Amino acid sequence: MNEFFFNAHDEVVMKLLHYFITEKGYNPIILHGAEDEIWLENMQDSSYEIVRIVSNYIHNNEQLNFDLYRAKQIMKRIKKKTFSWHLNTLSLYINLGDSVEYKKYEHTSYIDCAKISTINDLNSYDFIKEEFPDITKNMDFKEEGFPLFMKITGDITKKNAEISRQAEDVFTKKTPYVTFFIIILNILIFISMYILGRGSTDEATLVFFGASVPSLILNGEYYRLFTAAFLHIGIIHLLCNMYCLYVIGPQIESFFGKVKFIFIYLFSILTSSLLSVAIHSSSGNVISAGASGAIFGLLGSLLYFGYHYRVYLGSTLKSQIIPLIVLNLIIGFTISGIDNAAHIGGLIGGILASMAVGVKYKSTTFEKVNGWIISGIFIAFLIFMAFHGV
Repeated sequence: MNEFFFNAHDEVVMKLLHYFITEKGYNPIILHGAEDEIWLENMQDSSYEIVRIVSNYIHNNEQLNFDLYRAKQIMKRIKKKTFSWHLNTLSLYINLGDSVEYKKYEHTSYIDCAKISTINDLNSYDFIKEEFPDITKNMDFKEEGFPLFMKITGDITKKNAEISRQAEDVFTKKTPYVTFFIIILNILIFISMYILGRGSTDEATLVFFGASVPSLILNGEYYRLFTAAFLHIGIIHLLCNMYCLYVIGPQIESFFGKVKFIFIYLFSILTSSLLSVAIHSSSGNVISAGASGAIFGLLGSLLYFGYHYRVYLGSTLKSQIIPLIVLNLIIGFTISGIDNAAHIGGLIGGILASMAVGVKYKSTTFEKVNGWIISGIFIAFLIFMAFHGV
């Protein structure tokens, strides 16, 4: 029977992969053209967003210089994809030649480098021990040879399966019952304005059904902060907002779940209405209505979610979500009759509400607590501005 064995370099690579993937939550990055090196990312929980394990033989400083240059070019691609301003990278060289003066390369332009011939070499670098104090302890395996190979590959496969399950859980489409209910409710209220009143463009009917009127809200009719978001002025207004809600709503409801979606939607309504009242309080009889503030809240929520899953959605953030938000804000500033204050209030509210409820499998308790605190402060600020003047 043939004996199975690692060579020394392969064993170090496998143990490093096991540690970073199973213990620290790093995920492999698929890169075309990158041979004899493995790139791992963790954009949430580590000072090193990127860990790079390089196993190809580098025998002189010129080769190492070229390798670092190429790594920086790859990092630029990753930054664009993940919507990151900078990426702190730990580059672990497993097979550096003796003639390489690697010490002078330890810290260079967001890349910390280390020469690792054996696992114990990790203890020679303070910046590694500071960030990963348990790294050598978690690489002390009892198994050797084939049992070690089976354990490492089995653990990594199990971890990758868990990550795939989580991604499937988040991104699998669910039936958006809440979104459909909100759309139907808006349509029924719109029809009711013609049955019980003089139509959706009649000011008296709008006020009767609960449109936002700063003077009335400031005099105690606080329900208008919410009811106005379910009214629309004219069929075009209704169709545009319901189409936007139909497109964006199911995504947020699927990503966050129904209960969190309801909270994000209602919180966005509140922040959009309060900022609108604060801005328009001096014009006490301005009538405003519509779901656009809440829809901007959903866009803010999508922005926050996309940032946390930017490895998956980084390109979408840059090419679709952010341009859509900017374009609509520009339209709001350039065309009269659009309540851009409500849009901005809703956008901020959607981001803060999403921060408070958290992104599944990504947000920490610390982030969510901060989200609740900042949301409370923002609401208090808006109430003060609305009821005490800007």
